[in-house]
Amino acid sequence: MGSLIATTRAIHDHTRPTSGDRGCIWWRDMSQVDLDTNSHDSARMTSVDLSTAVGPFSEPCLLIEGKVNLIALDAIVERLGTRWGPRRDQIHDHVDRRIQRRLGSQGYHLRVSDTDILICQPDLGRYAGQAACLQILREILTHFIGEATQADDCVHQVTKVTTSEIQARRVESSEVERGALLEHEASKRAHPSPTLNRWTPFVSSDGRQLEVIGKLEPVFELKSFGRIGHRLTRQVVVTGADDTLTTAMVRRLSSSDILRIDLATAAIGMSSLRALPDGERQPSLIMPVSYTSLSSQRGRAEIARLLVEAKGLVSRGVICQIGDIEGVPQGALLQAVSLIQPYCLFVVAKLEHNPPTSDTLSQLKRSGVQALSIECPARVGDTACPIWMKRTIEAARRLVRSTLLYGLPSPVHAAVAADLGATHASLRE
Repeated sequence: MGSLIATTRAIHDHTRPTSGDRGCIWWRDMSQVDLDTNSHDSARMTSVDLSTAVGPFSEPCLLIEGKVNLIALDAIVERLGTRWGPRRDQIHDHVDRRIQRRLGSQGYHLRVSDTDILICQPDLGRYAGQAACLQILREILTHFIGEATQADDCVHQVTKVTTSEIQARRVESSEVERGALLEHEASKRAHPSPTLNRWTPFVSSDGRQLEVIGKLEPVFELKSFGRIGHRLTRQVVVTGADDTLTTAMVRRLSSSDILRIDLATAAIGMSSLRALPDGERQPSLIMPVSYTSLSSQRGRAEIARLLVEAKGLVSRGVICQIGDIEGVPQGALLQAVSLIQPYCLFVVAKLEHNPPTSDTLSQLKRSGVQALSIECPARVGDTACPIWMKRTIEAARRLVRSTLLYGLPSPVHAAVAADLGATHASLRE
């Protein structure tokens, strides 16, 4: 025990291990923490009901597996000095929002003092969770002090949590990066991606061999131009002929062929997400499906299953984008939207007509869709694009608040779209 005591720091000294004390133990004596909510002491607790609050973090299996970590905001306090007090609540709100956005569906966190936050991510491995914590803290420090060099010294793996103390050991960023990579490779071997051979290529009902090619495309929220995730784009090609089917050609395929295309697209998207390191979990995924697929019980069941599976690969949820909706009776569309809504974050209607026609907008009223997405025609050049955007956004906003414009020519056009009232966009490659 002598070596442990020698490397232990007491909280009343407000000291943590320095960068030269690699591997030492840090601990906080909770009985010394000030519970007065008006106190400006950097060690005050944020929850008086401490026994209840720390309970979910004290499970032995979580601690043994290294899935509980602590990040510290000391660098912000030190940099702000006397400005910390007036800005403390604002900083806490920002930190809470950022952590919540980055956590997976099973993750949770608790601020135990002005500067310390416990984070638990049961669905991630030891190193993947620590890599996520490092990334979160780097983003926070960069936002408030302009650089993140101290983040590597302010992430700790928690080894003990009680109502009287928290013990933690500082993590090594280089070790975390190596461990996260090994965990990712092991996870891919243990849980191989659903084989695409099941869905693509395939022989269509008319005897042609078709192949689905898909990729992820970043989508941005225009107010802040922050990335909200990716949308799945796809092409359907005739194998051997290098002919790409147009949207109209795809719509003329049989319902079973269209369902197969939808399922292949989803499988491609999930394989792409699984290929990303665990610490780079994306906020959301926009998954395209056809109304034709949702109109059958079998199609809805298959798509619902994939929506649930895809939800585990992103932090916020999956957005279901329904295409081929022009001409669908309002009642039938409402039923399809209502049945698929529980499995996704939002439901978006993808429109083919540019700008939306009055008949389409009337059809979509009270259909349950929450946003409209529209592809910028490739023929629209830089000069004509603002005119197209203005007409399209004005028409869409008569029905919904959120409008997604895909394939805009440049960031400048995205900025113009934001001024015109669009909410999200992607850029043309």
